[in-house]
Amino acid sequence: MTDFRKIELTDKLWIDKLLASSNYRGAEYCYTNLFIWDGVYNSRIARHKDFLLFISGDGENTRYLYPAGSGDKREAIELLMQDAADRGVKMMLIGISPEAKDELESLYPGRFSFKPYRYSFDYVYEREKLVSLSGKKLQSKRNHINFFKSNYAWSYEEFTPGKVEEVKSFTREWCKEVDCSKSESLGLESCAVKKCLENYSSLALMGGILRVDGKMVAYTVGEKINSDTFIIHIEKAFADIRGAYPMINREFAERIPDSLRYVNREDDAGDNGLRQAKESYYPIFMVEKFSAHLF
Repeated sequence: MTDFRKIELTDKLWIDKLLASSNYRGAEYCYTNLFIWDGVYNSRIARHKDFLLFISGDGENTRYLYPAGSGDKREAIELLMQDAADRGVKMMLIGISPEAKDELESLYPGRFSFKPYRYSFDYVYEREKLVSLSGKKLQSKRNHINFFKSNYAWSYEEFTPGKVEEVKSFTREWCKEVDCSKSESLGLESCAVKKCLENYSSLALMGGILRVDGKMVAYTVGEKINSDTFIIHIEKAFADIRGAYPMINREFAERIPDSLRYVNREDDAGDNGLRQAKESYYPIFMVEKFSAHLF
């Protein structure tokens, strides 16, 4: 059985290096996501040569992330196969892109069945489009932003480590407003957000804060995930401040490095409201993901 263990902050350097070599765009292939959600999904990691191995859940809910890194991919996959056999569970790989699906099929012809997981597809946008909001389809976003600019004394600033406590206080207030306690998904997300904010400086994240009359009304957090894509981990705003959400979205996108063409705003987790909100920005493409089940 592979020696999986809890992920630590000290793992960030080598995990970032291995993930960079794979250059995957999916949200699962980001150290921050693996780290802040580990308690929610009971996640553990291991290293085999230059591959990151990742397991979550237990029993019939055991899942393995398609290996990221460089070297003999077959060797890494067979280690996971053996681990599943040792645990007495069915082998299931997750986070598989169409390209990884083709690779897995070529390595093991006819040995895996594949299932798309729509709720885990990531929404990807052109950074420039999130800034310009040009075109008829995004007219409503421009209208909300124009209202915000015309009706509020606002300011935008960088979310620096010294502002973590204020952001944590805002997050608690936001949770009261939306009543996180009544939603299992929001409750689980709160755990991940709390861990993210508590380790904000160590995770080397980039963030932005929006204020009205000096009071925080929105914030967002993200980072570079691969050679051409920036990923958004958190975005929260007070819903009663018209335009706060599109405004923090646009202002932050404007400050993302020009070298990164795309912005991954992660999945909708099957939530219809979140899906509608993400579709309203018209993604340029989705990061499709499959699970692979060993016959």
